[in-house]
Amino acid sequence: MIRTLLDGLYRAAGYLAGVFLIIIFLLMMSLSVGREIGINVPAGDDFAAWSMAAMAFLGLAHTFKTGDLIRVGLLTERLPAGLRRAVEILCLLLGAAVIGYFAWHAAHMTYDSFRFNDMSQGVVAVPLWIPQLGYSVGLAILAIAFLDELVHVLTGHAPRYERPPPATPEEVVERAAESGI
Repeated sequence: MIRTLLDGLYRAAGYLAGVFLIIIFLLMMSLSVGREIGINVPAGDDFAAWSMAAMAFLGLAHTFKTGDLIRVGLLTERLPAGLRRAVEILCLLLGAAVIGYFAWHAAHMTYDSFRFNDMSQGVVAVPLWIPQLGYSVGLAILAIAFLDELVHVLTGHAPRYERPPPATPEEVVERAAESGI
């Protein structure tokens, strides 16, 4: 049940990141077309920037769990199995600590913005805690994903974010095309 809940959390964050990507597209198109026909989109640049931050941070956990987050696999793939497992655990521990640190401080910053009623200084005054939610929630979900993966690896399983090596040359090309290389 917990596995289903966590996987649903990561998937929901990924979908929400996709929604923000669509919002960015719509805002940028509105700004571009509006400029040509003389229609101003108030604070459109601010909303696009906030959406970009929300998209990036909300998408991190899903990207990590699907194995698409940039890693140093070239180094770890060449290690013997025992050393590789120790390096994976060390990397997950360090990653969980660093992401946890940033998630804690992002949540604290968002709470302080709420508490002090910080407002944006653009054309449209928006309470700053609202756009900061994407940043802090995305980091919190990524911290959960790191801890989830750390527990999974510590219990003797292989990391879920690793893909098996490509079996055919076509699969190498397909993976390169998927990654945008």
